[in-house]
Amino acid sequence: MGSVRTVSSMNIHEYQAKELFDRFEVPSPRGKMAETAEEAKAIAEEIGSDLLVVKAQVHAGGRGKGTFKNGFQGGVHLTKDPADIGEIAGKMIGETLVTKQTGDEGRLVRKVMVADAVEIKHEYYLSMLMDRDTSRPIIVVSTEGGMDIEEVAENRPEKIIKQLIHPLAGLQAYEVRKLTAALGFQGPAAKEFGKLLKNLYKLFISLDCDMVEINPLVETKDGQVLALDAKFGFDDNALYRHPEVLAYRDIEEEDPREVAASEFDLSYIGLDGNIACLVNGAGLAMATMDAIKFSGGDPANFLDVGGGATKEQVVGAFNIIQSDPKVKAILINIFGGIMDCDIIANGVVAAVQETGLKLPLIVRLEGNNVAAGRETLKASGLAITGAEDLADAAKKAVASV
Repeated sequence: MGSVRTVSSMNIHEYQAKELFDRFEVPSPRGKMAETAEEAKAIAEEIGSDLLVVKAQVHAGGRGKGTFKNGFQGGVHLTKDPADIGEIAGKMIGETLVTKQTGDEGRLVRKVMVADAVEIKHEYYLSMLMDRDTSRPIIVVSTEGGMDIEEVAENRPEKIIKQLIHPLAGLQAYEVRKLTAALGFQGPAAKEFGKLLKNLYKLFISLDCDMVEINPLVETKDGQVLALDAKFGFDDNALYRHPEVLAYRDIEEEDPREVAASEFDLSYIGLDGNIACLVNGAGLAMATMDAIKFSGGDPANFLDVGGGATKEQVVGAFNIIQSDPKVKAILINIFGGIMDCDIIANGVVAAVQETGLKLPLIVRLEGNNVAAGRETLKASGLAITGAEDLADAAKKAVASV
């Protein structure tokens, strides 16, 4: 666990993606972000288009088919009258949008994007990502844009075209021609697409992206090729090189437990179960979650404290875990390789004393100096249940809830 961990996963808003497109000259419709209905109306007047779109800015898909809790339908609206923009934005900003990806609780809309709506001739799919099998960038395109690409891949795999890129040579002209032909672009549109593809690849490499997905990429009726909507993923180990990208992070869109975990350099993902896990090592954390499921329980989280957990990290982890009202027990599973089990045990004892933990706590220690670690737990006088191995720990955790 020697890598630098900053943010476990960082999404950006659509208006932020557009700012990156503008920076790298990737063509996209004119548009800006607004935080009030008045700002939205002013942007609409500035754009001055005959057809405008207002989009709720939340980190969730399915916005167009979503429903606001105030009864307003849809997080994406088209209008031919700029005067309507302020009213539409007013019904979105400050309201909660529920989509298929947000769950019933929905997401509070704090911002909208007002943009020029274009007349679409055809929709395409375009993405760039890192291919884990070859450790190379790969470009994926399809003529079937504007829809669920996973469904296309499953039912019509021949519609998915892939091109691996050599990491040193970069995107080559013949590869651009191949992808242009695969999508059927001709004439001026082919040149437009080629330029877009080259600039998008430059963006992808320059900002250490691990994914850029444009769905849809469109050809308009007047021959433009534009990126209409985009999703970005960034290599979190490289974000220290890109403070301007890290500044895009919107913690109000993130799980507050994950935000708190990042402050302690912990890898945390909240789940729906009631047995919290605190483990050192991602692989061991996955095995711990599997063991809980195998024993009939449900894990409440993935939490990796890394290979050198400190008392402060353990205290932070306990506080994060206890902030989840669904948690009814905690399972600590530590394998001491480089880490001394007795140091971990002392950290656990101190954390329990400091946080006033009331939940059942099951601890499994194994590895370097394990005998001393187990003795430290036993001598603490605290209500800590020891376990001989992972299976034993999982059974005891499930039995305690």
